[in-house]
Amino acid sequence: MTLRIGVDIGGSFADFAVLDSQTRSVRTLKVFSRPDSPGTEVLDGMRMLEDRYGIRPEDVDYFTHGTTVGVNAVVQRKGLRLGLITTKNFEDVLDLARLKSPDMYHLLSTRPQPLVPRDRVFGVVERLNFDGTIEIAVDEASVLKALKSIEAAQCEGVVVSLLHAYRNPVHEQAVKAILLHARPDLFVSCSHEVWPIIREYERTLTSVIGGYVQPRVSHYLTCLQDALTKTGVSAGLKVTKSNGGIMSAEHGKSNCVQMILSGTASGVIGAAYVAQQCGIQNCMSLDIGGTTADVALIVDGQPQFTTGEYIGDFQIHIPSVSVTSIGDGGGSVAWVDEFGVLKVGPDSAGSNPGPVCYGRDGTRATITDAFAALGILGQSELAYNTVTVDREAATQAIEKLGASIGQDGYQTAEAIIKVAVSGMYAGVSRLVSRFGIDPQVFSLLPFGGAGPMLACYLARTLNMKEIVVPIIPGVLSALGGLIADTKNDFIKTTYCTLDTDALSRLDKDRLALERQAREWLCEEIGTDESARISLSADMRYRGQSFEIDTPLSGLSFVEQGAESVRNAFHEAYHKLYGHRDDKGVVQVIALRLVISAPTPKPDMLKIVEDTSQPRPAQTMCCYMDGEIRTVPVFERTSLRGKQCFNGPAIVVQDDTTTCVLPDFMVAVDMFGNLIIKAGALK
Repeated sequence: MTLRIGVDIGGSFADFAVLDSQTRSVRTLKVFSRPDSPGTEVLDGMRMLEDRYGIRPEDVDYFTHGTTVGVNAVVQRKGLRLGLITTKNFEDVLDLARLKSPDMYHLLSTRPQPLVPRDRVFGVVERLNFDGTIEIAVDEASVLKALKSIEAAQCEGVVVSLLHAYRNPVHEQAVKAILLHARPDLFVSCSHEVWPIIREYERTLTSVIGGYVQPRVSHYLTCLQDALTKTGVSAGLKVTKSNGGIMSAEHGKSNCVQMILSGTASGVIGAAYVAQQCGIQNCMSLDIGGTTADVALIVDGQPQFTTGEYIGDFQIHIPSVSVTSIGDGGGSVAWVDEFGVLKVGPDSAGSNPGPVCYGRDGTRATITDAFAALGILGQSELAYNTVTVDREAATQAIEKLGASIGQDGYQTAEAIIKVAVSGMYAGVSRLVSRFGIDPQVFSLLPFGGAGPMLACYLARTLNMKEIVVPIIPGVLSALGGLIADTKNDFIKTTYCTLDTDALSRLDKDRLALERQAREWLCEEIGTDESARISLSADMRYRGQSFEIDTPLSGLSFVEQGAESVRNAFHEAYHKLYGHRDDKGVVQVIALRLVISAPTPKPDMLKIVEDTSQPRPAQTMCCYMDGEIRTVPVFERTSLRGKQCFNGPAIVVQDDTTTCVLPDFMVAVDMFGNLIIKAGALK
């Protein structure tokens, strides 16, 4: 028996998904996460997998992992104390940024403090021209002088980001060599190694974020590798990436900026897989864990990708799955501000102590406690019998909070949910505006421990057509990481006018990228035989300041021809802006190449069908939509294909609880997914 394991470690739980390579079946598990002791949750999970399913560590030949440790380091500003070396007279690059106000409607709005303050930024004498030719060679004395200042500032590492290094890395390489010759133990990262894009601020910021989190991520991955070794798992550790792919942990240690959004990307990949299996073309994924609600769009069966996603206060300019994060997770704390207004989040109770109802010494009321106080949560043990819900403790915490705003426990609990949903509504509105879609024609695919609990509330607010709750929603992120393809992005700045004379030069750059990509894939999986390659170009009309990523149908520019490539840009531009200039001169700023290799996927097995009315395991008194109701509680494992029932109802399973509000109906499809729609069965 050969087994493949995917693990997603969040703020409250570590989720496990195990794929049997022979039967294509999946088994799942949840354990409490341990931010205080990285790797401990893996040890606990492997022991429980053996106890529960008889899974032996020596049978595991593949192990992949998604994490939020990099994001948390940036958000909490607990990264490396960095110095920054720039070209002399460009030391203000991070402070100047793009001269944008974070909130144009706030008179007192200020930009966040850079991760590297101005007093730890040092210029060195050197200069490259825009085409990469050398104007002023690197002055070694100025580099050594900067090193003395870096040491005096007690910096633990250095990022080198020089002018025009995207065209020619020779000066960054020279500065790094001088630094390491003088201080071999110093951590040094160069911008051309991280992501060689054209704009100085974006390239520098992305490099700084990578350097800022690198030691913490590297230490975390090393601890995880040690934990796997202790359990007896011999498979090399893989990590999920921001672009929805995977790479080896060793590459992750040296290029951690590529995995900084790995946790959120894994969930979207899992949701896209479920949507494809169910024949759903357009859906919105809703991943609600313990800390955040993460929303993404899947259009025509494919996740949407972008650059410039926010990590806390900062944008990171690498290709990533487009996800909007809202600070409303199941563990998000409810509180009352100085004006007596009820708020939810962004603080989270995490896994320790966790929500009050978990019985782990938590004292602050959370969204999870609100559901427990309403009677919606707690009809069975949670998280594979690791949590017994203490409804009375949750009710007391909610009532104490309600006393400060003059509401009883039920009213306060429902108000907490409404406040959380309003925050999600605002986040979703920003996302749909960016992509120009109508959520009313999209399906909502909720997952995570709290996603199915809140799905009906959000779908009602957005007037969405249907909700699809997958068979294992609580561990879908772990499944997403498990089935993610080996994948990497490569970029090369070209900066040329698109004409016939430029085609051979573009092909030369494209071939260099392809060689680099194939070498990377061979290092990852030992071969490039199964490689899939796609090409796109950052293009713009001459005179414009910014470009758009334009997918290309073929790999060879000479074979496609200038007119075909130019027309691809015109069409992409028109789709985005509703306008095109067929006579405009088009520039190619950069080439982007993506290489991937597929991984095994599980089969979604059909379940037994039964058209009879399903029988609830029990009934409970719950408070829904402003009144106490007697609500049937169904066990997910007992439901059969083609069975239907009306809300209000509760569906319980090992990894989550689904809340079906009044005026919604549920139908079970042939794979066991719950299809929830507004209205009632006749």
